[in-house]
Amino acid sequence: MRNPVGGHVPVAGGLATVGLGYARELGAETVQVFVANPRGWATPAGNPAQDELFRAGCEAGGLSAWVHAPYLINFGSHTEATVEKSVDSLRHSLRRARRIGARGVVVHTGSATGGRPRAEALAQVRERMLPLLDELTHEDDPDLLIESTAGQGFSLCSTAEDFGPYFEALDRHPRLGICLDTCHIFAAGHDLTGPDGAVRTLDELVAVVGEGRLKLIHANDSKDVVGAHKDRHANIGAGHIGQEAFRNLLGHPATDGVPLIIETPGGPQGHKADVELLKKLRP
Repeated sequence: MRNPVGGHVPVAGGLATVGLGYARELGAETVQVFVANPRGWATPAGNPAQDELFRAGCEAGGLSAWVHAPYLINFGSHTEATVEKSVDSLRHSLRRARRIGARGVVVHTGSATGGRPRAEALAQVRERMLPLLDELTHEDDPDLLIESTAGQGFSLCSTAEDFGPYFEALDRHPRLGICLDTCHIFAAGHDLTGPDGAVRTLDELVAVVGEGRLKLIHANDSKDVVGAHKDRHANIGAGHIGQEAFRNLLGHPATDGVPLIIETPGGPQGHKADVELLKKLRP
């Protein structure tokens, strides 16, 4: 399938029981989950029975699975406690991802806090994140997918160009990939609209990081205009990006085989409508 389409699903009450049930309701062909509280530092062990059911359910349904790491993670922080917790939290997500058969773990690229220079923050990213990448030695380990931000504050990576220094800091590690969030890249200043907006953005991304690094797309429209630096998701076609940009995105060679995960508002009905619409926009 050129572009499996699915969504981020709730898992409170059971990774397989609730998560896969929601995925079926959406008609999802791919699925993303949290394996820890996204707004906390806890690293729960998980439920082995639910893990196995989830893994088996994904295999039986032909679903690729992805894990989103907690939002608090910031390898660019000037606070040592935050960095240490970031290491523990990301390692937990990577190990849990392997256990449930997920193909990748998405983590936000973070920001340079405390007034420190970007170069210093990126050196810290190298020091603390590179060892985690080097731990991914099993064939069934997930890839680590970095997701740029909407460009708020002192973000380390928001534009396509910013992925270059981030990849260099991590030695362009073979297990390193990109999760492209359409709302984030639009908010950061890449105009995806018009006949060649999405094409131009993807061309630039490939020129910076090389072919084959784009592993996942978070398909979200934007409630705000291009360059607003605001991370406010809208349903597909209901925001400032619009349907045609997603059609053009899906037609680009760089997205061939890349799954799309929606993180849009609207609950089950809105999510199902977005999944159905993206399927129709596929080449």
